[in-house]
Amino acid sequence: MAPVMGEILGQSVVIDNRPGASSIIGATAVARAPADGYTFLLGDMGTYSTNRSLFKKLSYDSFTDLAPITLTARFGLMLVVHPSLPVKTLQEFIALAKSRPDTLSYGTPGTGTPHHLAMEMLMRRTGIKLTHVPYKGGGPAMQDLVGGQISVLMSDLATASQFIKTDKVRPIASTGAARLQLAPQVPTMAESGVSGFDAWAWQGFAAPAGTPERIIAALNEAYAKAATHASVKQRLADLGGELIPSSPQEMNTHMRREAKVWAQIVQESGISLD
Repeated sequence: MAPVMGEILGQSVVIDNRPGASSIIGATAVARAPADGYTFLLGDMGTYSTNRSLFKKLSYDSFTDLAPITLTARFGLMLVVHPSLPVKTLQEFIALAKSRPDTLSYGTPGTGTPHHLAMEMLMRRTGIKLTHVPYKGGGPAMQDLVGGQISVLMSDLATASQFIKTDKVRPIASTGAARLQLAPQVPTMAESGVSGFDAWAWQGFAAPAGTPERIIAALNEAYAKAATHASVKQRLADLGGELIPSSPQEMNTHMRREAKVWAQIVQESGISLD
């Protein structure tokens, strides 16, 4: 996105990666930056919504220290199993899990990730009990699923697609309200009998609180224009994502709604990253 936005804005967009601590390092850096429009943040679901409940203390407040610019993209999640597991549908998986409580292990890219929270939501909605095995990223988790060390994985499509194509893992259901554009053959959780299930990994841009509205509007417009470029659409599709440009108000509403939904799951599951 950066090169295209740079062309639209008439100046370079420099990427300053600040990894670590569930995006807290990067978010805090932007929250404390001058509110002049020259520094803004690409954050995710954790940055804006779930960190609030996963951590007892944060060095930034996503609702008051950051000004939403636009939602950028969302990434579908998918429940996949090892081919040896005798299930082909979500209902068959639920029945098997109920017959073998706490014996099936599932992997995620890490504790507190959207993948983990989506699986916790599934367990709460269906009454099944699985053992969580967190990994440091989706790649290692997928390798262990392919190798049979774990039985189930809540994966993003980018990680799972090549292994689905080669029949090394079996897709069961996707987590969004609609089928994934790149995997239309895989039914949703709702279609498979778990009603109202809607979970995505998503991202968005935000600026330091107090950034002038005209600058917020300019950045919002630049992203909206960039999102229409065919090269950007194709690159994101290759990563299993969908572009979802929005207004600042829509992003603000989305952040708060997601925070409320996942806070309940975090509380019920007893998840903490402190």
